[in-house]
Amino acid sequence: MNSEKEQRHFAVCIKNDGYSASLEVGKLYQVVPDAAADAQGYIRIIDESGDDYGYSKDRFFPIDIPIALQEALAG
Repeated sequence: MNSEKEQRHFAVCIKNDGYSASLEVGKLYQVVPDAAADAQGYIRIIDESGDDYGYSKDRFFPIDIPIALQEALAG
């Protein structure tokens, strides 16, 4: 990553009813900041398709990950 370390946000899927092809329960997903989605009760994540989509917030548990681990996950 560059010298301006940007905090990324992550969430763990806790419910995938109706979205079993797109979401895996227990899997860590990167959150894409989206104020409009947040205001309507949604969270935008990069799902199994590799694209970002909005899902109901109740499907996820947000977690904080240290920058060093974020860098390691980014490869």
